[in-house]
Amino acid sequence: MLCVGNREGGDDAIGPFIADKLNQYESEDLICIDAGIAPENFTDVVKKHHPKRLVIIDAIEMNRSPGEIFQVPSNKIGVMHMSTHGIPLSVLIKYFNQYVEFIVLIGIQPSQMRGNLTGVVKHAGEQLIHMIVSDSFEKISILS
Repeated sequence: MLCVGNREGGDDAIGPFIADKLNQYESEDLICIDAGIAPENFTDVVKKHHPKRLVIIDAIEMNRSPGEIFQVPSNKIGVMHMSTHGIPLSVLIKYFNQYVEFIVLIGIQPSQMRGNLTGVVKHAGEQLIHMIVSDSFEKISILS
């Protein structure tokens, strides 16, 4: 799992927040990386572990209400605004497709991209953590 975001970027900090919380759980089936604002720096880790499934979590502008959580399908990735990263996630995902059987991009709609993490987005992150830990995150609606 790659959790993407800027700890000092308001709701963009949701990725690192989720990574911090998930890394408190001990699980052989879950590797969770705080990829910060440079997820491209972790391509070697993904290649090394060669997971069947890679989940990428990020704050994504989806024109929804703050805190809404969606799976972002591949046909929408190129048109979504992905917070503040070095390269577009669409490029990174195309690269990972060589090494990973199934990639899921989960977006949380931010409220603001400056200041602190807002309560509504933090609450959404806590809901997502619960879904991941209980292995029910695949029930998240797909963005249409």
